[in-house]
Amino acid sequence: MLDFFTIFSKGGLVLWCFQGVSDSCTGPVNALIRSVLLQERGGNNSFTHEALTLKYKLDNQFELVFVVGFQKILTLTYVDKLIDDVHRLFRDKYRTEIQQQSALSLLNGTFDFQNDFLRLLREAEESSKVRVPATMKKYEDSEKAKKPVRSMIETRGEKPKEKAKKKTKGAKKEGLDAPLATSKTVPAEKSVGAENGVELSKEELIRRKREEFIQKHGKGIEKSGKSTKSDAPKEKGKKAPRVWAPGGCVNKEDLDYSAPTTNGAPDVPPPEDINLIRGTGPGGQLQDLDCSSSDDEGAAQSPTKPSATKGTLGGMFGMLKGLVGSKSLSREDMESVLDKMRDHLIAKNVAADIAVQLCESVANKLEGKVMGTFSTVTSTVKQALQESLVQILQPQRRVDMLRDIMDAQRHQRPYVVTFCGVNGVGKSTNLAKISFWLLENGFSVLIAACDTFRAGAVEQLRTHARRLSVLHPPESHGGRTMVHLFERGYGKDAAGIAMEAIAFARNQGFDVVLVDTAGRMQDNAPLMTALAKLITVNTPDLVLFVGEALVGNEAVDQLVKFNRALADHSMAQTPRLIDGIVLTKFDTIDDKVGAAISMTYITSKPIVFVGTGQTYCDLRSLNAKAVVAALMKA
Repeated sequence: MLDFFTIFSKGGLVLWCFQGVSDSCTGPVNALIRSVLLQERGGNNSFTHEALTLKYKLDNQFELVFVVGFQKILTLTYVDKLIDDVHRLFRDKYRTEIQQQSALSLLNGTFDFQNDFLRLLREAEESSKVRVPATMKKYEDSEKAKKPVRSMIETRGEKPKEKAKKKTKGAKKEGLDAPLATSKTVPAEKSVGAENGVELSKEELIRRKREEFIQKHGKGIEKSGKSTKSDAPKEKGKKAPRVWAPGGCVNKEDLDYSAPTTNGAPDVPPPEDINLIRGTGPGGQLQDLDCSSSDDEGAAQSPTKPSATKGTLGGMFGMLKGLVGSKSLSREDMESVLDKMRDHLIAKNVAADIAVQLCESVANKLEGKVMGTFSTVTSTVKQALQESLVQILQPQRRVDMLRDIMDAQRHQRPYVVTFCGVNGVGKSTNLAKISFWLLENGFSVLIAACDTFRAGAVEQLRTHARRLSVLHPPESHGGRTMVHLFERGYGKDAAGIAMEAIAFARNQGFDVVLVDTAGRMQDNAPLMTALAKLITVNTPDLVLFVGEALVGNEAVDQLVKFNRALADHSMAQTPRLIDGIVLTKFDTIDDKVGAAISMTYITSKPIVFVGTGQTYCDLRSLNAKAVVAALMKA
């Protein structure tokens, strides 16, 4: 049973809606628009919202969206067929009203589609009904029962058929000797079975015909497995030792081992160049691997070959015909370009499954659209992919720490930020960078040393706090302490230390509390439970996941499992999950910036900060267009 089926334009006008079990489809459809359509995540035509599963289909030619919703616990196999049939019939029936592409004509249009939809729904349900399983075949209907008994009788002197054995090493050398040996072992009297009135089966008749053919023509077959030896005798042993003249000088003729020539031409073809064999070029430098396509190679081999089918004028008109937008794009037109784009994204460190989904989303976005004048398929697909990537990197929620901190100041409470991540990603270092950024903006910072496990964690934060205090001494801020370290040593409960630090910051008037946690693997259940407890008890304003840009797909797995573990091990009814990402070591990846795309696409979490060096001032905000430009660079 369907909950709803709705058809609306990409401009937001609902053209027709069917209400089934659900009273309203506004909430699920709005969630689909916000999370999928606006965020360019249309690679999968299915979307889950609470207890509903939504499947959708885009019509890019008429700018329409078809959405069907049903309970996700149900398995409705006819939904895909239904949405295709409805799309086809609705487009053909109201083509005139839709082609005007004006909001007024769509509002004034009457889309009476209820009866047609119910008919299509009934046909789809009937086609998906479970068929009656086929009855088991009886023995009387089998081929074995139809086989005569005489064919199963063995004649005297006749051996039963043996299964084909695997070839051994010796069989490879024998060549055609195997059929000859078979013909010797089979007596000639076996072929008279039919003359004695015994009926032969089809297999035996074929085998006897083959044996008769081998006996008749097998004598003329020569063995081809043995290789012929060269008549030229080989010189064995080493030649006489070379005699060097005193002083190390010898005659040139004694060192000339080249082949003799006849009339200036060598008798034996010269050997290949040693540089080609070793893969080296002039001067011993390695030659670059030629990665050009076959089309380019063909063009390079025959640059002056004239075209036999097209003249100069015909080639010009053919080029214009390919550039001018004369037809809508199809999957076949974009397939080769999307394959190259997918391989390019994977080479730039984008996760393979995410690259596939991105290309599928672009294909769904462009399928049916008419290309612009003087635009090629490659440029159209590339432009659409760039727009999708920029849209993905744009955050769904606003993360403005400075404004949120000022809002917390008005409520006279500290703004709390918690850092989490796996071991060695740079949580403490980037915490110090963010502290320096906050100090530069005039906010006081309290650092809570909640990493009570790793040796040297508290000393590392103490060193950062001392150096930051030198950069921003109390004398420069009217005697106010701008940065302070709150620590209780090692082996204590991290959640309790964080609670004490927040209370201390509230009493001392600190603006921001930065909570440093111990690194832990995403599959360690006890440590993830302790982190979920820290976040649930202290309710921080911002939870940042710190991940490395150079690990690529592993960062995606870490982020997804951290988010899932926080939800599974949380004691709250509505668990607190990760709010943003800090991408570290961004200066070590050159233009392989695919980890930023993968981490943002898979979780819809914004990248708040990017670490690009080892100093305090090496903290950057993400520039979506710059990242996409580096990603699309060849």
